[in-house]
Amino acid sequence: MQEETARSAIDTFISAFNASDDSYVTALLSQALTSDVVFWGPLGRSEGIAAVERFVLEIRRHPAGTGTMVRCSAVDMPDEWARYQWVFTTPNGGPRLAGTDVVHLRRSLIDQVIVFAGEIEPSAS
Repeated sequence: MQEETARSAIDTFISAFNASDDSYVTALLSQALTSDVVFWGPLGRSEGIAAVERFVLEIRRHPAGTGTMVRCSAVDMPDEWARYQWVFTTPNGGPRLAGTDVVHLRRSLIDQVIVFAGEIEPSAS
């Protein structure tokens, strides 16, 4: 049951990247995130839905064109933390980025997001 709740919040968060219009982004984020969400992204730490919205809108305006964000793994959830993998692809064979997000849930909403963008290289033995 807990994993289904997490999956729903995560999928709603991801859907903000794929909204048909920028005007839907805030509403989608508000359905998935707490108002005081802490977002650890590629450019550092920020707080609040407005900060996450700025990040999402920036990704949506990728120079290579509007891309598509998809969750490409199951949601793994030990207790109140969850992780999943994602892929962002731009049109016409443009840049592709993959990563893993770790999220914390409070009362069925995401209150922390940690973005690990890029693939982890194998360790040198």
